[in-house]
Amino acid sequence: MTTALRLGLPLIALLAGALSPAAAQNYPNRPITMIVPFATGGLTDVPARILAAMMQERIGQNIIVENKPGGSGTVGGAYAVRAAADGYTLFANSIADAQNLHFMPVPYNAIDDFAMIGMIAEGPPLVIIIDAALPYKSLAEMVADARANPNKISFGTSGPATSPAMALAQLNSLAKTEIVGVPYRGSGEAARTVAGGAIQGAFAFYAQAKPLADDGKVRALAVASPQRIATWPDVPTMAELGYPNFDYNGFVGLAAPLKTPPAVIAFLNKHLNEVIQSDAFRSRMAALGMTVPAENTPDYLVGVMRRATARQAALAPLSGLAPQR
Repeated sequence: MTTALRLGLPLIALLAGALSPAAAQNYPNRPITMIVPFATGGLTDVPARILAAMMQERIGQNIIVENKPGGSGTVGGAYAVRAAADGYTLFANSIADAQNLHFMPVPYNAIDDFAMIGMIAEGPPLVIIIDAALPYKSLAEMVADARANPNKISFGTSGPATSPAMALAQLNSLAKTEIVGVPYRGSGEAARTVAGGAIQGAFAFYAQAKPLADDGKVRALAVASPQRIATWPDVPTMAELGYPNFDYNGFVGLAAPLKTPPAVIAFLNKHLNEVIQSDAFRSRMAALGMTVPAENTPDYLVGVMRRATARQAALAPLSGLAPQR
């Protein structure tokens, strides 16, 4: 059974969504909608909007960003996967697509039910931050106190099975600690709460953590990625501190409904790469703690998503939640 039929689309809609060769050659001749499955201002939305603004100048058509948050990104994903495969609906996917299928029913396959276009940006990594008023000057000091005093320290998360929650579960498992996870509506809210002193710490994304640290409100103890951050070089990695396999780098990719013509995918990939390799785009991503890949094909994005999915499957038992598969 095809993906479109499994999702309940009538066959006529599937046929109508296909572009003729002539139509593909004239693409695009009207505005394009880019679905972002999270709220405005988030770590998926911001890179997507920057790309849309810069890319539309190159292709001569407006790219309208439409936010469809909900269901940890699955509301927007379900909308995009059902759209006509004509190149006029695009989807900004992310690390959430690799996480969701392990913890909730997802009405589509985030890899196989889309035609990948390419990566927008990779990162930012998670950073352990603590309230600057606390006495811990290192991760070792915090872990020692957490071991001696179970449940004393609380970390904000952005909800069950999200990257901050999984990173905390992994830290508790490796360090033999019982740091309490406190869910917030997002990792940005959790980071701000650390700065206010209501909770002791959090795994926060670079773009949320760095301004608070620069203002002296929080202290960064470690980076949860394999490499140090070039713009924050004095913060060690978790691996350097004795905690291997911490790789909490996000990503934002660009995809389209599965039957989108190869000529359209190639067109979009070409202009996507021209934008992301520009100095203007790269500098704006660097400010967010994000990077762009040197070789950016649809297969590259597929590979990133498959590796992230496998990694999330291995980490899923640490969550304490009942896995979906």
